[in-house]
Amino acid sequence: MITLNTLLQAAAGAAAQELPVLTTGAESNEMNLLEMASKGGWIMVILAILSVICFYILFERNYVIRKAGQEDPLFMERIKDYIANGETKAAIGYCRGVQTPSARMIEKGISRLDKPISDIQAAIENVGNMEVAKLEKGLTIMATISSGAPMIGFLGTVIGMVRAFWNMANAGNNIDITTLSGGIYEAMITTVGGLIVGIIAMFSYNYLVTLIDGVINKMEAKTMAFMDLLYEPKEKQ
Repeated sequence: MITLNTLLQAAAGAAAQELPVLTTGAESNEMNLLEMASKGGWIMVILAILSVICFYILFERNYVIRKAGQEDPLFMERIKDYIANGETKAAIGYCRGVQTPSARMIEKGISRLDKPISDIQAAIENVGNMEVAKLEKGLTIMATISSGAPMIGFLGTVIGMVRAFWNMANAGNNIDITTLSGGIYEAMITTVGGLIVGIIAMFSYNYLVTLIDGVINKMEAKTMAFMDLLYEPKEKQ
């Protein structure tokens, strides 16, 4: 004879079999940065290349610019002594040994001491412009990355959404979340990737521009000191 207690036990057993068993293995489904980036598609490859270029320019320019800004605090004092003693060749040799933008500017000015002061100043300014151009090498590329990377990310967003709607249209009545997940992943991840690369490039660009401005200020100070040195004999006469 089947009792009520027997029926309740059988129903409870059937319900227990239908419920999914939660195991600790579910904890392993954590978000992996590399796997997440791989879902962004070929757009993420372009963003990765741009990030490598950005970091290369940052570290290479940081080294070059900081090296250009390191100078002997007694540089102009020694140049003044050489010129006062008429040792122009020694002054030029000293400038070549220092090997900084300011030293190359002063070297050009010393080599033009027999010319009018206006010609000397023009020669120094020309060398200064070339030295600044050398320091700014690669900054145009970084500026392009800072503005272009987010746009590339947005392009990936549009492509991902088009892919999601395409899959949804082809699925007909059998629409499943997995049908849309690939396109949505691509759309969101490329946006994040583009913004990250763009933000890093923007801050790196501004940082390098600040360093270059510091070197330019030193170059201008050395130029003014050298021009004052040339005017001193005339003022004493």
